[in-house]
This record gives sequence, C-alpha cells and structure tokens, in this order.
Amino acid sequence: MIGLISATAAGAAAQGRLAAAWPDRTRVYEGPVGDAVRRAFAECEQLVCFLATGAVVRLVAPLLGDKVSDPGVVCVDEGGRFAVALVGGHGGGANALAEEVGRVLGAAPVVTTATDAVGIPGLDTLGLPVEGDVAGVTRALLDGEPVALDAEVAWPLPPVPFAEGGAYRVRLTDRAVEPAPGEVLLRPPSLVVGVGASRGAPAEEVLGLIEGALRDAGLSPHSVAELATVEAKAEEPGIVAAAARLGVPLVTYAAGELAGVEVPNPSDAPLAAVGTPSVAEAAALVRGGELLVPKRKSAGVPATATCAVVRRPGRGRLAVVGLGPGARDLLTPRAEAELRRASVLVGLDQYVNQIRDLLRPGTRILESGLGAEEERARTAVAQARQGHAVALIGSGDAGVYAMASPALAEASDDIDVVGVPGVTAALAAAALLGAPLGHDHVSISLSDLHTPWEVIERRVRAAAEADLVVTFYNPRSRGRDWQLPKALAILAEHREPVTPVGVVRNASRPDGTARVTTLTGLDPATVDMMTVVTVGNTATRNIAGRMVTPRGYRWQEEPK
Repeated sequence: MIGLISATAAGAAAQGRLAAAWPDRTRVYEGPVGDAVRRAFAECEQLVCFLATGAVVRLVAPLLGDKVSDPGVVCVDEGGRFAVALVGGHGGGANALAEEVGRVLGAAPVVTTATDAVGIPGLDTLGLPVEGDVAGVTRALLDGEPVALDAEVAWPLPPVPFAEGGAYRVRLTDRAVEPAPGEVLLRPPSLVVGVGASRGAPAEEVLGLIEGALRDAGLSPHSVAELATVEAKAEEPGIVAAAARLGVPLVTYAAGELAGVEVPNPSDAPLAAVGTPSVAEAAALVRGGELLVPKRKSAGVPATATCAVVRRPGRGRLAVVGLGPGARDLLTPRAEAELRRASVLVGLDQYVNQIRDLLRPGTRILESGLGAEEERARTAVAQARQGHAVALIGSGDAGVYAMASPALAEASDDIDVVGVPGVTAALAAAALLGAPLGHDHVSISLSDLHTPWEVIERRVRAAAEADLVVTFYNPRSRGRDWQLPKALAILAEHREPVTPVGVVRNASRPDGTARVTTLTGLDPATVDMMTVVTVGNTATRNIAGRMVTPRGYRWQEEPK
C-alpha cells in the first residue's frame, strides 16, 4: 500500500489525482502531517508526501531503520513539477515509484541513486537474493573498473557492463559458498525440492530433512524456488509449514502426471497411498532438470518424510516488443521497461537506431538490414535458449506484420515469451485522419513477397463485398507498382468514386504527412512503402476535412 500525505490545497489536489489513478494501491492519511507521516511509515510499503523535501527529511529521520526494511519515500513539490525519490530508492522502490508518479502527474522524476543515474541496474535490484560486497562491486562498476561475471547457472539477467579479469566479480551460483573479498553472490531460483510425507508428519521433521539435504549437497537455501508434491498432500500441515518457513510456494501435481515420470528410486508405498510410485523425486523432476539429491528419508523413527532436489535450467526470456509508429511519446512505458531489461537486443538496424539511447550500458546489440526477418527471429530465439533476457523489436505492434509471428514459429516451450503491444501504423494513421475505423475494419498487406497475389486479391474482394473499411499496408514499392491500383479498382466496384481515402506517410514522425482524398482522386504514384492507405466504407464521410466512419448503432439513426 502507498500512503499519501499532503498539507495544502494544491498538494491535496495532486494527491487526489494520484488516489483516483491508483484506487487499489493508495491510502490517504488525514490529520496533522507529523502524525500522518508516522502512521503511514509504520503501515505502508511506500509513501508519497506532497510536501517540501526538507520537511519530509525532518519528519522521517527519527523513523529510519535500515534500507532493507524502510518504506520508499517520494516527495512531490507544491507545483507538481518534480517527484523526488528521497528514501529507499532500491530497497523501498522509491526510484520506480518516482517514475510512476511522474507519469501520472506530469512531473519530472528526480532520482539520485548512482546506478540509476547512469543506467546501470543495481545489483540489489535484479530480483535475486544477493550477498557479499554489494557496495564495493557497485562502485567498481560505476568507476568503470572491470567486474567479471562467473555464471555457474545460466539465468536471464538485465544488461550489466561485465568485463574479463579485474579484482571484482559477480558470481551467479546456487552453491552454499561464502563471498570472497570484492565478490557478490547472486542466488538464482534454480532449485526445486520435491517432498513427500506421511499424514501428520511434523513440520520440524520435514524442514529438517530439506535443510539437511541442501547442506549435505552444498546447496544454498536461498536458491530454492519451490517445494513440489502430489496433489493429495496439498494441505498436509508439515509440508505447508515447511514451504512457509522457507518462503517459497508449494506446487502440486496430479498423481497420474507424477506416475509418468521416470525416477531412480520408485516405491510401492506411495503407489498404494497416493497413486504414484514416486512423490519426492517425481515432483522435483516433472518439469525437467538435473537430479542433485536423490530421494532421502527423514531421521524420524519411523521416517515420515522424503525429499529430493533438482536443479532446473535457467529459462531464457524473449520479449517481442512493438516500438510504435516512430514517435518517442508513442513508445509505451512497458516497451521501454523491456528494452532496459534486455541484455540482448535483436532488431532491424533502423529500428535499433530509434531506441539506442534507451538501452542500458552492456546491452549486446544484434542488428541486421531489411529482408532478414526470419534470421532475426531465429537469432532471438537462439539467444533466449542460451539463457539470456532478449528483446526482439519491431515497428508498430510486433504482432501486426512484424516480428512476433516468425519468432513464435521458431520458439518452443523451453523459453519464456512475453508480448509487448505497440501502437500500430493503422491506428497512428487513423488518429491523424480523424475516425475512419469507427466501425468494422480490416488490414490487408499488398506485398506479395510472402503471400500469392491470388490470395491477396481474394481478401480485398471479400472486404469490398462486406463493406469493411480497409487499411492497406505495404501498398506500393518501386518493384510493386500495380497492386495498389488493382486493389482500388476492386473496391471501386462496390463503392462510390467520392468514397473518402486517407493517405498517411511516416505517421507520427517529424516528416510525416496526412491527407484525405477520394477513391478516384488518389494518385497511386504518390504512395510508397512508408505510407498507409485507408479506404472508407459506404458510410464513411469527409467532415471538415476528416474521415469519419459512424458507429452505426440504431439509436444513432435519425428519426423518420
């Protein structure tokens, strides 16, 4: 929960805007400001104070404990011009909160944390447990000293400018080791502990078994991602309590699914009890991985619990990101966040140039020219399979005539795939033209490089007969100059010559143009590959120079 505190009418107005934007995330604290800050500090994960920074410093100073447990505090000035991350930049999430508050209020976020200021992710912000000389290694990164990455386990990390050699090191490991001087340990959630238990097995016996198995195998409990068991044991108190004590989720599987997992140590006892010859080993291995600790029993007499430990391989992450039509303010915040998260960027060279300044230091860029779409898709998937965090970029929405379909055709279920929507060229063009897409509409690419013209023509005829508004992508190039006239002729068989047609080139970009003409007034020679052509239906009208397609609801009809 985010506590909101204000002292003036102007502050209360800005506070109200934030509360309205985030009704489920915020709580307004009334009363004397000092009392409100103290209550919010004790009750909330974060605070936004619509007060001067000096006042907030004096109010929160006596309340501060440590940066791990203190809430993040953001100050917003009286004029609503700045959102200042004051306390808890990383641990309390104040830096990210300042960015969010800035977007809602139109305020400039002010972040002074060194790593954020230079675009290097803090080692304590990677979402992994961290141990060791975080301050020293971070300072080395900021000073440009070489910091090596020793990845014993492949895991998708955001870009960090690692180098070879040097006195500093980041070690990505699930082993139970102590950090050396000048070293940081990152703990990936790579371990799965399968657990079986008799009815009424004591929690201490289950937990002791797990801790002993990890200790004897030299594995860190901080890398345990989950406990896994059979569905019949989903509410077994000892297993539930052990998961809670370890701070990990309990995942369950049907007995039939576990029975199909090949294990080294099957047994008749669990088969008779719950319907599978293995619980601990099968539950740990059901999603694949390396069996590090075969089934072992607890020390009780008789033993009431079993466990096994598996290391699952790190799953690479592929984000397919739509960059929008080109204008920076039409790039979504989610797309920008994915670009900053990716350690590998794959894209068309001209699209890479659009967003190069948003990338963090250390991002590896794999760019290529026009016509290499399938090669880029294969490259992005291959990089994700190696355990990297990859962003594959495309213009507009990556799922519309762009990179999502070839990438997903290459990808299998061994990587995580995230789709990030973008503003399409059709939508950007429509906004410039007026409201041409106010009713049913269709987009058709006139490029026959991958689709036979016979198929394209059949789709154009269907759209014409169905009286759909049509947006043509890839309408004309130097080598394809007859397709657009042919498509317009097909539409003209079903529509009046004065049907409005919108022509938008480089939608949303500084050199962009937009004009409204008619079906017979359009000169195809003025159209190129950077143009989107939108042809209205029989209801589309030119109103004050804008294309408008009425929604056509019955209640909108004029009375007779």
